Amino acid sequence: QVQLVESGGGLVQPGGSLRLSCAASRSIFSIYAMGWYRQAPGKQRELVAAITSGGSTNYADSVKGQFTISADNAKNTVYLQMNSLKPEDTAVYYCNAVLVGVSKSYDYWGQGTQVTVSS
Repeated sequence: QVQLVESGGGLVQPGGSLRLSCAASRSIFSIYAMGWYRQAPGKQRELVAAITSGGSTNYADSVKGQFTISADNAKNTVYLQMNSLKPEDTAVYYCNAVLVGVSKSYDYWGQGTQVTVSS
């Protein structure tokens, strides 16, 4: 199992930046992949960015070149640097971790952090 604690959300003006943090309760080397998802009101939760234990990254087309996911293995923390924020980036952002067992995978979620982009 793993517990995830997000931080760093808030209110920011369009064009501004925020950095979200997700602290894991275990070494992220032992986690197959970690990612950030977001859910806007009335919409489905969507993948924003993900990073594997090997360092491979994946981004939604809508945030490529705008957001950057990174990991600090010493701190067991994954970050999402969000630049040039737009009102459409407003959502609750959730941290996700995928652990792989013998024959199945397990998803774990943080509690979510609100990001609001508004003037």
